Amino acid sequence: MPDMGGSNRSAKKSYATEAARAIKYRNANLGLFEQLRGVAVVNGTVKDLSPKVKSYVEENVDLCQPEKIHICDGSETENHHLIEFMQSQGTIVNLPKYENCWLAKTNPADTARVESKTFICTEERSETIPTPKDGIKGTLGNWISPKQMDQAIEERFTGCMRGRTMYIVPFSMGPIVSPLSKIGIELTDSPYVVASMRIMTRIGYQVLQKLQESDDFVKCLHSVGTPSSGFTEMPSWPCDPERTIILHKPKENKIVSYGSGYGGNSLLGKKCFALRIGSTIAKREGWLAEHMLILGITNPQGQKRYIAAAFPSACGKTNLAMMTPSLPGYKVECVGDDIAWMRFDKNGQLRAINPENGFFGVAPGTSTKSNPIAMSTIFKNTIFTNVASTSDGGVFWEGMEDDLNPAATITDWRGNKWTKASKTPAAHPNSRFCTPAGQCPIIDPQWEAPEGVPISAILFGGRRPAGVPLVYEARDWKHGVLIGASMRSEATAAAEHKGKVIMHDPFAMRPFFGYNFGHYLKHWLSMEERSTNLPKIFHVNWFRKSSEGKFLWPGFGENSRVLDWILRRLDNEDCSTETPIGLVPSENAINLSGLDEEVDMGQLFGLSKNFWLEEVFAIEKYFKEQVGDDLPEEIRAQLKALKRRVESMN
Repeated sequence: MPDMGGSNRSAKKSYATEAARAIKYRNANLGLFEQLRGVAVVNGTVKDLSPKVKSYVEENVDLCQPEKIHICDGSETENHHLIEFMQSQGTIVNLPKYENCWLAKTNPADTARVESKTFICTEERSETIPTPKDGIKGTLGNWISPKQMDQAIEERFTGCMRGRTMYIVPFSMGPIVSPLSKIGIELTDSPYVVASMRIMTRIGYQVLQKLQESDDFVKCLHSVGTPSSGFTEMPSWPCDPERTIILHKPKENKIVSYGSGYGGNSLLGKKCFALRIGSTIAKREGWLAEHMLILGITNPQGQKRYIAAAFPSACGKTNLAMMTPSLPGYKVECVGDDIAWMRFDKNGQLRAINPENGFFGVAPGTSTKSNPIAMSTIFKNTIFTNVASTSDGGVFWEGMEDDLNPAATITDWRGNKWTKASKTPAAHPNSRFCTPAGQCPIIDPQWEAPEGVPISAILFGGRRPAGVPLVYEARDWKHGVLIGASMRSEATAAAEHKGKVIMHDPFAMRPFFGYNFGHYLKHWLSMEERSTNLPKIFHVNWFRKSSEGKFLWPGFGENSRVLDWILRRLDNEDCSTETPIGLVPSENAINLSGLDEEVDMGQLFGLSKNFWLEEVFAIEKYFKEQVGDDLPEEIRAQLKALKRRVESMN
């Protein structure tokens, strides 16, 4: 796929010409190989691997026993060969309606993150998760002992790559030249993973060059697995869902994933590295690795600010990051739609980079109405997974009805003919597009700035159909940390949860904490010691519904009206009113001029004492049962203060 990032372009120039790479492939086909541990290296050269990387590869070649080794260079030639190979295997098919786009359909048993099979390995259980109340199942992560982890690896990975190629993927999370970036090496037997990592990270020779200097990297081992007999296999999508496991060992900066070829289970730079291991590195080094979008917003006066926002998966991060403002004079530009790494500079300014190089967005619901910018981004150089296909060579998912060629027929993600009368969805609810960030028409000019962009505000939010107002502001930093800690939202299709239950999802990080959540809260609270110039914190809720079950707020581009109020609050404009839960917009403070539909602001901002008493009770119960003695005293005090204020409501 064409390279959309300057980093990879320069890497290609520094490494070799495409013609030289083609010669390597020709030599490989002639059998002129180097060898590593007696295994043929069919692309790349062993001397490009630093001693530490070489040792890591050798150790896992001995374990996994691949037939070939391919050192990835990130080139067009390499990607062309991977695409051809995947086509021959039936893993992907071409989508001729678009430019350089491909469709993959997974085994139906491998379609989502598997939180129940995701573990953090530490010496002591309390390092990974708080001790829940007796008789209560912990929900803030899963712990595994070092001995159990070693056993799980030995049982699954021994010989798992026989007859396959081991791809060595050197990748950078963040611009290669940024001091905020980190490097990983992923060993995988999946060409789908290589092609996707090429989009989602910066991969190639320049990363190996950097490792010759620093030799510091996160170890990532992945295999799609070898299922036992009795499992219904799809040759085009090997996986072993019955034995799938995703392991993290923060002490060694190590990630091991087996059995799934899908999404965050296999693209180990994403949730595994950027959040779980990233958050542990951030704690050690004094910064924040968060499940947050980053956007730049310019007001009509030309003043630009950057905002980070944490929402659970499938709750509108991509839509907000690529918003087309309805308010005249406003402009939004996208730095990232999912993950933010944030660190204070020498002046105490919090600065953020997007460690990713692409968007791995949920397809259903993305439309020309909800997110026209995303729709302008994704129909070239993209890998789609588990969406429906159309007879005219395109794709389809719920939300694309207005874009459908009426003469086209639809084949659903399982390969069955589909019509509007079908009782099952055309696209899997967690189907995805994987597309280069650099081709987004509103990508921010500073999105690859090595020093990061300055963050002025942090937003928390989720899907709350009742009780929670459109927007409110934290009273101070500690109150803001409480707001993040007490986030709740309807469950989504990104993980294996069923039904629209309201789930606790603190900081939108519940599935992604790399260490004890109580210690994570202490780390957030410690930011007050690092700077006197902290961002303001807000909570937003685009999803409140009326008593008739209809959304009270139009959302999408109209959310710029909420951002307008937030920017004015950053300027300390007197446009807020104190309430027990925080500062809400004062009457008429939200600019509704030009809004096509009437909004019931009374319902949208109504605060029910009974609702908030129940909310406080639910948060109190959650902290007591799930966090226990690990809850910082400052958060306990903030919750007690909130409870007192709510109890005093009329």
